[in-house]
Amino acid sequence: MIPSAVLGWDMGAALALAQALGIDTLITAELLPEIEAVMVRKLNEQMEGGRDG
Repeated sequence: MIPSAVLGWDMGAALALAQALGIDTLITAELLPEIEAVMVRKLNEQMEGGRDG
């Protein structure tokens, strides 16, 4: 059994949202993977900490 975890974002949806907001999708495609990696790591750390406390 695998515990609940965040694996990543839906990049297609993230790029569509950026486009809808008028944000350059090329820049978004360059920056999102770095942001996603940090967010996934932090969310999983918070979820794991919540199990113990």
